Amino acid sequence: MPRQVVLVNPNRIRPPIAPLAIEYLAHALDAARMPWALADLCFAEDPETALQDALDGAGPLLVAITFRNTDDCYCATQHSFVPDLQQLVGSLRALTGAPIVVGGAGFSVAPQGIMDRTGADFGIVGDGEGPLVRLAQALESGADVAGIPGLLWRATDAVHAAPPAWQDVTQEPLPRTVLDNERYFREGGQLGIETKRGCPMRCAYCADLHSKGPSVRTRAPGAVAQEMLGLASRGLDVFHTCDSEFNSDPMHAMAVCEQLAAHQPSATLRWYAYCSPTPFPRELARLMREAGCVGVNFGTDSGDARMLRRLGRDHTPEDVRACVRACHDEGLVVMLDLLLGASGETPDSLAQSIRLAREVEADCVGIALGARLYAGTALTRSLQTEIERGASGLRGEIAGNAELALPLFYLEPALGEDPVGLVRDLVGSDQRFFFGWPDDTQADYNYDDNPELVQAIAGGRRGAYWDILRRRGSWGREDGSAG
Repeated sequence: MPRQVVLVNPNRIRPPIAPLAIEYLAHALDAARMPWALADLCFAEDPETALQDALDGAGPLLVAITFRNTDDCYCATQHSFVPDLQQLVGSLRALTGAPIVVGGAGFSVAPQGIMDRTGADFGIVGDGEGPLVRLAQALESGADVAGIPGLLWRATDAVHAAPPAWQDVTQEPLPRTVLDNERYFREGGQLGIETKRGCPMRCAYCADLHSKGPSVRTRAPGAVAQEMLGLASRGLDVFHTCDSEFNSDPMHAMAVCEQLAAHQPSATLRWYAYCSPTPFPRELARLMREAGCVGVNFGTDSGDARMLRRLGRDHTPEDVRACVRACHDEGLVVMLDLLLGASGETPDSLAQSIRLAREVEADCVGIALGARLYAGTALTRSLQTEIERGASGLRGEIAGNAELALPLFYLEPALGEDPVGLVRDLVGSDQRFFFGWPDDTQADYNYDDNPELVQAIAGGRRGAYWDILRRRGSWGREDGSAG
């Protein structure tokens, strides 16, 4: 029997998130007639035993770990998942002599740092489907791995890297039978769906350029609809888009909506989307509602025009007013995500962001205070001098963290000695705002082991996590609204 590629999902946070990457990787291996086995550690009572069982049955050629996030991306907690990955690689070393490759969005934002910390044999930056197949084939045949797009490999005690090649996303509907999606839906309250991959935007702080690529590669709208409707026929009928921005190609977004609406009445499923405030034509809001969309999370970042320019955003505060108005006119609930405290923030600009969210009557507002720094972004480059001298605005790991694999945030010193208090005073008792800090008892929208969410989903709630929290009044009080 041919040796197998063992696909490992190490993510054990709650609520559980179904790793869509595993479905894509298995689909690509199947198409190449490469055998694979799965070690999904999310629900394993004993991860070591689950790994051993998968490896014993596989006769592994290669162990492939998909690493979704480096950390919880939340300045208040700075929970890094890299130490867990280090431990996992160590456990695998004790169980098998097969080479280990790490990939995924979390790996792609700090590949060299994660290779150094984990000692993995290989890494894959960016799209993993094609490179994983080519790596497995090379190992099976004894061919040279150099030149496989996006691959990092070790040779003569050094790590070498090939640039990624951003491939087309599969145009077929995924069967979605690799994972226990029924359990993920039951305990996680939603499933992810990808309509496109890549992002053309140039936000100063964002690492999607490194993990998903700069060009938008769309999936066939009919295939997206077929995949969603197939899952809905199994009772798995609430989704959230995994696109960087659903509307980065608005014509494609409209085509997806039209396919969903045409194939089945929209009442058979519900879904939510990440969107940018622009381009967001009013027609898109109508089509999204007709296709079953119930809520939109806009990456607003700021309500201050100057800060939006500093953050590399193309939209204006008036654009935010227009997109929220378009959604509300169609009955869609809206969350605004604010990124406050980045370089150049002032008390006035911060207050303007809070005012705008109130003026447009957003249904809920998530506040991230402090910007996560990633290697290679415009924001990090602009702060390089401050990073090198350990300036006062930095929060997190500085020493030995040149690749920024571990959490490092910037919180503008101009906000004063108590930026948390400043935000709290501006928010007041308005429960539409999700903002918390370690010394705060109120719920926030950090989804990493959030007991509010776990309790609500166990009680039957389904939807985007921000919408579940909104409907619970964010402090655990059911508000009785629909959705």
